[in-house]
Amino acid sequence: MTDKTTDEQPEDAGKDSAQDLPTDDLVTTQHSITVKRRKLNYTTTTGRVVLRQEVLTEGTFDGHQPKAEVFVTAYTLDGADAARRPVTFAFNGGPGSSSVWLHLGLLGPRRVVSGDVDDLVPPPYDLVDNAETLLAHSDLVFIDPVSTGYSRAVKGEKPGQYHGFQGDLESVGEVIRLWTSRNGRWMSPKFLAGESYGTTRAAGLADYLQTRYGMYLNGLMLISSVLDFATLDFSEGNDLPHTLFLPTYAAIAHYHGLHGDRPLEDVLADAEDFASRDYPWALARGNRLTAEEREAAVTRLASLTGLSVDYVDRVDLRIEHVRFFTELLRDRRQVVGRLDSRFTGPEDDHGREHFSQDPSYSAILGPYTAALNHYVRAELGYENDLPYEILTGNVRPWSYKEFEGKHVTVADKLAAAMRANPHLKVHIAYGHLDGATPYYAAEHVVAHLRVPAALLANVEHAYYPAGHMMYVHEPSRVQQSKDLAAFVQSASTR
Repeated sequence: MTDKTTDEQPEDAGKDSAQDLPTDDLVTTQHSITVKRRKLNYTTTTGRVVLRQEVLTEGTFDGHQPKAEVFVTAYTLDGADAARRPVTFAFNGGPGSSSVWLHLGLLGPRRVVSGDVDDLVPPPYDLVDNAETLLAHSDLVFIDPVSTGYSRAVKGEKPGQYHGFQGDLESVGEVIRLWTSRNGRWMSPKFLAGESYGTTRAAGLADYLQTRYGMYLNGLMLISSVLDFATLDFSEGNDLPHTLFLPTYAAIAHYHGLHGDRPLEDVLADAEDFASRDYPWALARGNRLTAEEREAAVTRLASLTGLSVDYVDRVDLRIEHVRFFTELLRDRRQVVGRLDSRFTGPEDDHGREHFSQDPSYSAILGPYTAALNHYVRAELGYENDLPYEILTGNVRPWSYKEFEGKHVTVADKLAAAMRANPHLKVHIAYGHLDGATPYYAAEHVVAHLRVPAALLANVEHAYYPAGHMMYVHEPSRVQQSKDLAAFVQSASTR
């Protein structure tokens, strides 16, 4: 059993008059792990940090009032030089997701064993040391945004103020500032690691931390990124996602054997060529296409996607993504996963247009939930009777009021951060079988970043033969761990 200490408060701490005010409830434990024959002793601090806000009442300072309690798990290497030791702040997306996926799937010193396609582990699952943990190269701080994990607004406060783009940035940014200040890490190399909407948050934070606090980062790790929501919005009249999803559709069809023995590289090159030239032209022409032009476009699109010519013709060359996942293997009475299209599953109604659940999410929800709930209590010594919100809908509706009248994008914020901080490095990880944030859509956004050509050299790309959480696929997890370690080491060099 690891040693445990709890932060102690004075008897009257956290009290203001007759009102009880929340205080940090952090628990510290000591652990070790062996990585490449090297024993790493590390300290884990987990619990809820109280966020406070300076309040003025009729122009008079009224104190720092508690607003929210944010659950954080931090890992720091014992005896390290704080000035040279990198620290990575990590979070997932949703919006509404806790940080459990990156925490116990890829970066942390312990990881869940969930199995993979056609070899899922039955409950009650298992936790093992993660010999590839990024802790070997960087301290780690996992953050659960308000209303996810154990994070909540305090009594009397409205959680909705954090359920939106700007409120989320400010609260997560405040956690980062507090942790950095309290742990004496302003001179450490600093990184953000985000997945999915977490990449939206990370790009926004890179700009926010610079402009609000003067905190400049060394690097961003963007995993399954979405920086411009126009690339994913299948609203009528927006043809952009139809073209940008096509290479992913082709990769999925290839994985499920619908491209014969053609190499994946050839299939992707073919799909990208069509998606970049003839397909957008065909969609833009609309009913001005001749019968021969339309037939050629339908035939090629059907060939690339694995769908029937009749289906492609019936949907007018516009294939919505969940309809694709439901249609592709209909003749096998299976649907394919959205988060990871290697996974398949049955439906109760094989005539559906939209599947009722994502089989790839169903495959990982149980293992990660059980592992987290066990881990924080049994190994980290933190106890809380609240339900740990793995992925919650309680954050909806999510506010994008800052983007009223225009589409949601943080590409401009990422570009601004890179222009102001030319040392900022960006690592982007793509899963070829990610049907939620397709790789070609992310590439499209990067290709339109408004930065000097020289700064594009600061952006590196990594591709994996798996899905949104590419680390569910064991070979991808091992390779991705190496790639992220190399990135952190390179971007930390002075």
